[in-house]
Amino acid sequence: MKPFIRFRRVKKAFGPKVIYQGLDLDVFKGETLVIMGGSGVGKSVMLKMLIRLLEPDSGSVTYHGEEVTTMNDERLRHLRQNIAMLFQGAALFDSISVGENVAYALHEHFRETMSPAQIAERVDWALSSVDLPGIEEMRPNDLSGGMKKRVGLARAIALQPEVILYDEPTTGLDPINVERINRLINNLKANLEVTSIAVTHDMGSAFAIADRMAMVHSGRIIFAGTPEQVRNADDPRVTDFIEGNVPDFEDVETLLNA
Repeated sequence: MKPFIRFRRVKKAFGPKVIYQGLDLDVFKGETLVIMGGSGVGKSVMLKMLIRLLEPDSGSVTYHGEEVTTMNDERLRHLRQNIAMLFQGAALFDSISVGENVAYALHEHFRETMSPAQIAERVDWALSSVDLPGIEEMRPNDLSGGMKKRVGLARAIALQPEVILYDEPTTGLDPINVERINRLINNLKANLEVTSIAVTHDMGSAFAIADRMAMVHSGRIIFAGTPEQVRNADDPRVTDFIEGNVPDFEDVETLLNA
């Protein structure tokens, strides 16, 4: 199967801090790919480079065979209609209602082609899809953490995208809401046939949603495979991470820079 998202030889640094020194990764249509790795290794940076919220320093990022890094404004707008992102903190606007939050991207991308009634219908559909029907008039400040995540997800799927990017979708949630988000991710994949890329530290969630998993370490992808292959990996860097083992460090400086 030919990948429809591809990273090749991607390099990215912030000043002296090198994030990627040769990122190579394929994403296949219809799969849920989980990106795992320690804090600060650049998992979220990868997602943001895909939709050009961050620019790679060099290398190639392609979507449906088209080079993302050289897209003009019109093509980039089309890309962002088709690739939606659920940010770690849901990134809702507190000054407007839940319904207005979900409709925000619809107004941005489809204001000339969708009527107010069509937008309202799409908002209702999106909120119902995340098990939150009828809360359009509520304010984000009135919502629990789990509800905010689900409203953020509703805003993402309101665009009916091909791809959904999840940045730590279960961080800070209680076990019931973690299970609810995992179920929603799996249901959206099945019902909307979306491709998903999820960044998470939560190995329980990772194994619950992943078709494939890829691990970032030292600026590269060091392992990619199915959940079963990850469980049976013989690379100690992979097994230590998924089992939560703390490796032996030679000195404190190595620990602080890990």
